[in-house]
This record gives sequence, structure tokens and C-alpha cells, in this order.
Amino acid sequence: MTVMKVAQEYWRRNEAFRIAREITTGADLLKVEISSEGCTGRGECCPTRHYGETVDSVIGQIESVRDRIEAGAGRRDLHALLPAGAARNALDCALWDLEAKQSRTRAWSLAGLSAPKPILTAYTLGIDTPAAMGERARRNAFRPLLKIKLGDRGDLDRVAAVRAGAPHSRLIVDANEAWTIAALRENAPQLAVLGVELVEQPLPANADDELADYDSPVPLCADESCHTSADVDAVRAKYQFVNIKLDKTGGLTEALALAETARRAGLGLMVGCMSSTSLGIAPALLVAGMCQFVDLDAPLLQAEDRRPGLVYEGSLIQPAGEDLWG
Repeated sequence: MTVMKVAQEYWRRNEAFRIAREITTGADLLKVEISSEGCTGRGECCPTRHYGETVDSVIGQIESVRDRIEAGAGRRDLHALLPAGAARNALDCALWDLEAKQSRTRAWSLAGLSAPKPILTAYTLGIDTPAAMGERARRNAFRPLLKIKLGDRGDLDRVAAVRAGAPHSRLIVDANEAWTIAALRENAPQLAVLGVELVEQPLPANADDELADYDSPVPLCADESCHTSADVDAVRAKYQFVNIKLDKTGGLTEALALAETARRAGLGLMVGCMSSTSLGIAPALLVAGMCQFVDLDAPLLQAEDRRPGLVYEGSLIQPAGEDLWG
């Protein structure tokens, strides 16, 4: 007999975190457990208001397929049952984990991938005053890659302050849809001078057609504009990279499909995350090995993590143990 459980959990951040559209002090996450034949698979998701999701709506989606899941539907059935998003992500990852445990085969092997290796993640600095961000950069100057949240007046001053605080770190920036094409044209040349290697989602997803005619001095990465493999044709003329997040794709299954489709289209790959514990990050590590940029630092920004959790050695993430996931 197959039994599914859904639990709502609240996880606090270690400090308030600001991006262009909101300030958060924690996140409501959903954990799904699917048990069958003495094994339990687990998955996690973060409902995202920006994508029209609430905790209640995502629970409703999960509950709408309870009968099918408990009747034995597998991860290959989910695309026909649910749209891309947080609900499908939690279920998909739980089913991957369950299949791995039942077959006594690691999830990476089931996916036809090589064994994961330790991988470096970006560490994210939320929006603050240039002085505060420069000080935070100084404290984290040992990290090889810093990600800077932008989206307000004074953005170039923020980046300059971070560069001064962490002169040897690689830098990427994320405007979270807050800029106009005029702001991008103004900022991008100086970002290149400051050594910024990537700009995530500078324009709103519904207003980024102007990027098709813009030759940016810094590569652009689609985040809010690219959720699944079906979006690749629409973004390939505007961006040079796509940011793959399992809560957008609706799980690891579609994340792997997006990675392959984007690569065939000549796009570079980044893997990112919403707020999550190590349980939400572990499946994304299977995608990380394919990516030029990895941004899986959510557990580092929380007051505490799930136990057992991933091992972070500075910015180096060790592969997930099977007692965590997969």
C-alpha cells in the first residue's frame, strides 16, 4: 500500500533578506513523504507568491492527486496530472527518492548521470546600502563566487562596494525583473568593468522582448522568463543562459529536460533555488554538475537546516547522502 503525507513547515532566515520585490524573514515550505513497501521518499517545495502560488493552493494541488499517487502513479505520470510548479516539484522529488530507495540505486544513477562531486555554490548578498553590502562582502571575501541582489537606485554603487570588499571573488548580479532596458544599457558596461560575469533577469518577464535587439557586454540569464523546456524557444534570442529551479520546472524530471533542451539551443546553464532546506537542494545537485553557475546556498541563509542535511564547507557543497535524499 502507498501512503502520502504532506506537512507545512516554517523555516526562519538567519537575517532579513531583501530582493527587488520583497523582504523576507523566513519561508513556508511543504514536505511530502510517499511511503510504499517499507520505503519512504521525500520531497520539498517552496510555494511562491510571484508565480501565483500560496501554501493553500499548493496543498490543494497535491491533495488533488492523492488518490492517483496512492494508487501507484509514478513520476512519469506527473506531467499529465499537474502543471509545472511547487506542488509537482515536491511530488516528483519524493517519487525519485522513493524509486532510489526501493531499487537500492542512487537517484543520479537512475537519471543516467555520473556520481555527483563536490561543487561550489554562489553566496547571495541581499539588497542593502552600499556600505552594508561592502561590509558583508568583506566578511565573505573567502567565497569564490558572490551573487548580488539588485533592483534599486544606487545599484552600481552596491556592486562597486562589493567588489572593493571582495576583490578576488567572482561576481554575478540579479535584478529580479526590476530594471528597464534603459537601466540595463546604463549599468551593463560598468558591471563589465567591475568584473560581473552574469546578469540575471534584468527586465520583467512579460516585457523582455527588447533584449532581442540588445548586445549586452555581460551575459544575460533568464530566470522568471524561463520555467520549463517549453520556454526555451522564447528566450533563446534574448538571453545567453537559463536559470533552472526545481520549484519552477515542477521537479527534477523536467529540470533535466530543460537542461538538455537549453544546451541543444546553445544556452549556458545555471541552477538556482527558492528558499529551501537541504532536502530541497539535494535533487538540484544532480543538475548542478551540468551548469556553469551554481546558486544553491539557501541552507546557508537560514537560521537552521534539516537534519541530516547537506555538508557545506564554506561554499563547497558535498554530495547528498542517501539518508537525506536519493
